[in-house]
Amino acid sequence: MWSPKDRPPAWSRLGNAAVGALLGGLLGGFVVVGVTLVLKAGIDFAGRQGVGFAIVVPVLGLALAALDLQGIGRSAARAVGRAAPWRTFPPDVIRSDISGDVVETAGQEERFPWRLAPIRALAILATVGSGAAMGTEAPAAYLGVATGVALADRGKRWRRLLRSAGLAGGAAGVAALMGIALVGTAFMLEIGRRRRAALDGERVLAALIGGVIGWEIDRLFGLSLIRLVVPKVPPDTLAHAAITVLAIGTLSGGISALAGLAVYRAKSWSAPPAVRLVIGAGILIATTLLLARIAAPSAAVGPGGGAIVWAENTNALPLSLLAVCLLRAAATTATAAAGGCGGVFIPFLAVGDLAGRVFAPLFGVGSDMAGAAGAAGGIAGGYRLPFTAVAMIFGVGGPPRAMLTSLATVAVAFVAAGLAEAALDKLLALRPQRKQAPVS
Repeated sequence: MWSPKDRPPAWSRLGNAAVGALLGGLLGGFVVVGVTLVLKAGIDFAGRQGVGFAIVVPVLGLALAALDLQGIGRSAARAVGRAAPWRTFPPDVIRSDISGDVVETAGQEERFPWRLAPIRALAILATVGSGAAMGTEAPAAYLGVATGVALADRGKRWRRLLRSAGLAGGAAGVAALMGIALVGTAFMLEIGRRRRAALDGERVLAALIGGVIGWEIDRLFGLSLIRLVVPKVPPDTLAHAAITVLAIGTLSGGISALAGLAVYRAKSWSAPPAVRLVIGAGILIATTLLLARIAAPSAAVGPGGGAIVWAENTNALPLSLLAVCLLRAAATTATAAAGGCGGVFIPFLAVGDLAGRVFAPLFGVGSDMAGAAGAAGGIAGGYRLPFTAVAMIFGVGGPPRAMLTSLATVAVAFVAAGLAEAALDKLLALRPQRKQAPVS
């Protein structure tokens, strides 16, 4: 944004970052909270209905999202005349991938296409609000960044605040959703590193201010937008803790990593939108029927909170827990394949939680301890955000030994995820390649 000779002194840059973060964090945080409350009401309502509702309404929501993004939305390559910026997508962009814009513009938030936020917000409401298997964290980050950037994209003087306003808006949105300041901060900084966004003083300050603002919004209004499991009873011996860490970390990290790869491939699937919708919706209906039979209709709704409540209140067998865990991962993948617009951070949290609970009865670990460690492992493995998982562990709290167990689980899950991805890559590389016809 600045040429080297025009670069302001450090104190001026930090001052601009603080002002932009305050403005973007406040406005972005409140916008995210407003949208999330609507989404949460839709998810809660869907969770109280029967299996018929869980089958029909999410599919209708996906159809509305597809109509919104693919019917109303236009491609810049095919636009005739003056294209309307609020519905014109760049060529080859994945229109439902809201996380992609946050990652791709990290450190260059002036490139963020904030004018597309309204049309994508409608797709988010149709997908997540109908009870489909996607989460609210990506909408929180996306809408928070969009609000901050839109606020500061008002001329040369305002644009000095743009990057910090966008970053803080995203951090405030995630922190308000999770109820933990450092989770919002770590989430935005860590996903920014995927595009090598600098961790300079301005970005760190803006992310910290945004995280604190979001946390204060959550605390002042008593929002509790998401329920996190607090570990109460830690493993009683070092050997017990080591077995717990290795088992839960390996399973939660491996499953969530493979699910993450599946979701990525599902999002980037190049089939026509109608084909994606039909196939994705078909798989989603099948997983819903299986989840309703094995667990409860509520276990099939939303990003996975209903499945965790079912696991907490039912003395389920390990195989049943594992089946629900895998079906939840399949449901999120199918929703992404159908063109759903939402997040996968919270679904991975639920997948990891359920994977951890598989070992609770086998090793005599408390279900809350297993669930909390597995959830942190799911975030580290599936979303590849270990520092965000660590921030969540400290924010959730619990006995010190329980927190240490969860921290060690994050490390194991992160390594297990890398090994699982490498093994899958090798397997795919062994597939026989189709021979091309000789050129005559």
